[in-house]
Amino acid sequence: MKFQLVQYAKLNARQQESYNFQKVSGVLADYGFTTIRLSDDWQSADFIAQHIDGQQFLKVQLKGRCTLAKKYMGKDLHICFHDQGAWYLAPHDELLEWAQQNTNITNTESWNTAGLYSFPCLSAALKRRLESYRLGGAEPSVPPEARATESGVQGGA
Repeated sequence: MKFQLVQYAKLNARQQESYNFQKVSGVLADYGFTTIRLSDDWQSADFIAQHIDGQQFLKVQLKGRCTLAKKYMGKDLHICFHDQGAWYLAPHDELLEWAQQNTNITNTESWNTAGLYSFPCLSAALKRRLESYRLGGAEPSVPPEARATESGVQGGA
């Protein structure tokens, strides 16, 4: 069997969401989270992220880019999206409050008509605001003896 990388741009919207879910799930694993994908938006969440401490449960809305929406307000949601090689996972309402104070989103046709705003790209100010919610750069916590080698898998059970 020969594996071929997929071209993200050639995937349909549902396939892109599945792809993004798998990618961010791997990143979140490095931070001690397991993910549970929801079949339909439960309380506006696409998935739940559960931390290994048993205390943190995040309801997450997965987006193709930074998106804020009126329908997500007051629902204790996190918005998760990918931008230029980095994943971000931020509390929706906190980010919305910042955007309302520091951008023009509430004066846009998109916000006033559709009730949402999607940032085509992240401004320098928005990137600074999101820096504490940026995921990535963490080394996986898999010990070297448990990693696969050319001769097989070491440290098996």
